[in-house]
Amino acid sequence: MVEKERSQKVVFLQALIVTIVLFNLGIFFGYNLESSRLDKINQFYLESEMELLDQAIQKDALDIVGLDCAGAIKANTAFADRIFEEAKTISRFEEANRINNDIIFQHKKFDLLRTLFWINSIKIKEKCNAEYHNVVYFYKYNDPTLEQKAKQGVFSNLLTELKERQGGNIMLIPIAADNDLPSVELLANRYGIKDLPVVLIDEKIKIEELTSVEDIEKYLA
Repeated sequence: MVEKERSQKVVFLQALIVTIVLFNLGIFFGYNLESSRLDKINQFYLESEMELLDQAIQKDALDIVGLDCAGAIKANTAFADRIFEEAKTISRFEEANRINNDIIFQHKKFDLLRTLFWINSIKIKEKCNAEYHNVVYFYKYNDPTLEQKAKQGVFSNLLTELKERQGGNIMLIPIAADNDLPSVELLANRYGIKDLPVVLIDEKIKIEELTSVEDIEKYLA
């Protein structure tokens, strides 16, 4: 009997040790995976920041001797395409990760970068009489209601299809409007952005309801 109890204790201890080891390994690998995704998002940001900064400096330098509109529009279009692809990847990373302070901080940096790109895009369009359209998608990032989540899912899918159809004809710029960023709030107020989500086309047309891509394309003619 004593030997049997001792054997049961050994089995219990072994099972406990295995459970603890597996639990800690799960935490370790989960942490490493989350850190890897954060590092990837940060790398996206650093590369985009450098490219946009280079583009802005190039534009300012060319203003002195005359803006190379063809080059500026080409660079702007390429950056918009990059934003589109990165936004899809970052969204997948965020869905897989816990939303914590690090994720929110990274997202804020992208919101600022995209806002700067939007401003730069407006300037290039005005200076060069460019024919592309700025399509800014303001959405709620922090604690959206179920209704907002559903609506934003529809908006996101339709805007993705729009970008795939229109390509370089539009600058699709997604920006979270509720991340406590004064510059974003200033622009949102300037264009009367209140209830989210909202699509703003060419700083003139607000769309608050979407059922098809054609709902937007009719404003791009």
